[in-house]
Amino acid sequence: MTIYIFLLICGVSSMTRELPFGLMLGVSRRRYYLGTALLVLALGIAYGLALTVLQALERASGGWGSSLHFFRVPWIMDGPWYQTWVTSFVLLMLFFLYGMWYGLVYRRWNVIGIVSFVVAQMLVVLAVVAVVTLTHDWTAFGHFFTTVQAPALTGVLAALSIALGLGGFSTIRRAII
Repeated sequence: MTIYIFLLICGVSSMTRELPFGLMLGVSRRRYYLGTALLVLALGIAYGLALTVLQALERASGGWGSSLHFFRVPWIMDGPWYQTWVTSFVLLMLFFLYGMWYGLVYRRWNVIGIVSFVVAQMLVVLAVVAVVTLTHDWTAFGHFFTTVQAPALTGVLAALSIALGLGGFSTIRRAII
């Protein structure tokens, strides 16, 4: 979990602190964003592979000799090695791109933008809660999350990562430096 939070913070930092430096070197906003996203893609592949190898070592050693499960998170990263690798990769990309978008919102609209961004996300969650409550479908809502398979959830998170990447790409166009 620590690596995901670390990448979230690195995503914010890459847009708030390193973006002005990149622009001073003559790189355009779009190229900086695409280059950073490409770097994160490579890091996601490497870190996902490292997490997969560590999970394989954990399984081979019987949970480090103590039945511990640090890298094998039950249900979501409990499948074969390739499923673990893809899920780790998608989660790493998701957290970094989410952090990048937060950094871009701050860079473009400052504190008012961040507050509005957080409020908008809360409103979306409240709208989902209101719809589920009004339709009296909490059982179906819970059933969905208890029966969804890990690869399907990984696919949904991958689509969310793509949406976050496109949202950040559209936000950087007018980011103020």
